[in-house]
Amino acid sequence: MLLPVFGVCMKSQRAGKGLLKRTRLLENALVCPFSISSGRRAQACQALLFRKHGDPSQVVKLEDVNVPSLGVRDVLVKMLAAPINPSDINMIQGTYAILPDLPAVGGNEGVAEVMEVGSQVKGLKVGDWVIPRDAGVGTWRTEAVLAEDAIISLPNDIPLLCAATLGVNPCTAFRMLSDFEDLKPGDCVIQNAANSGVGQAVIQIAAARGINTINVVRDRPHFTQLSHRLKAIGATHVIKEEELRRPEMKELLKVCPKPKLALNGVGGKSATELLRHLQFGGSMVTYGGMAKQPVTVPVSALIFKDVKIRGFWVTQWKKDHSADARMFRGMLDDLCDLIRRGKLTAPACTEVGLGDYSKALNMAMQPFTSAKQVLIM
Repeated sequence: MLLPVFGVCMKSQRAGKGLLKRTRLLENALVCPFSISSGRRAQACQALLFRKHGDPSQVVKLEDVNVPSLGVRDVLVKMLAAPINPSDINMIQGTYAILPDLPAVGGNEGVAEVMEVGSQVKGLKVGDWVIPRDAGVGTWRTEAVLAEDAIISLPNDIPLLCAATLGVNPCTAFRMLSDFEDLKPGDCVIQNAANSGVGQAVIQIAAARGINTINVVRDRPHFTQLSHRLKAIGATHVIKEEELRRPEMKELLKVCPKPKLALNGVGGKSATELLRHLQFGGSMVTYGGMAKQPVTVPVSALIFKDVKIRGFWVTQWKKDHSADARMFRGMLDDLCDLIRRGKLTAPACTEVGLGDYSKALNMAMQPFTSAKQVLIM
């Protein structure tokens, strides 16, 4: 089915027709947002749409959609690659903090190439690489017309997978390592979910700053191989969750300073164990809850260790700093510099063609997954 495109919602004289028009307008606005039309002929693209919330394997479908006319402040982009993140899955399931109106195109992250620009676009040109400034663009599609201020340019001399996965996980890691504790070379950070996209970025950014990391992962059949891989990208120590409660942890902290900062992407008992090892006055920052269990804070940690309990959501950070474009631009420039110097790489990725999206979605929801599924357009 080819979804039609409307630029103006016209009042229908029949209620049934009016409802159909409103539904089609909604489909168009969410599939391919645009501004004032300059009359470019509409063309078709492919997109992964979901029309209701539920199991991604059941509700996500590859469909043909119309690309709307190019507005004077819009750009036509060709999507190059887009990852499948846990937040994307949660959004489709209907459990994420922000949910789009339906139908919606999946995906909140990815890299695209500018193919055409509107007559009043000043900051972008044909051939530029761009990523979304914020969530909600819908990146799982082959083409889109987007407002200039909805995207930001990236240098195209960095690897494709680095560019496609730069806007969420590395930015989350960068901000958490920068905004909560004054970390200096030789200091220590402890984190769970160390094999996640955020975890791998934390390891590399911390290593580039001379900061030690204690990286906690769940036990698994191939723990040794995972440990070697994390250490190869800069991890100081890699331990299993159960080791947090063993005497060996005291021995580790004799050769590594007590952490100033704990990064929690799991919740539940794992988060409580991280707290136990924080130094006096340290901070635990929660950015995820994969265990789907509450964070329990012992009274003793608050009274006798004066720990600080914080939360972080990169989407909120972007909103809070949207008025100062230099903040986001500066962070991306710093991250790209790390990439060029070989200090920051993309997480382990599995490249999947858009037509094989069902396999990619299924793999993204498997436990003990260390490789990020990336749709290649």
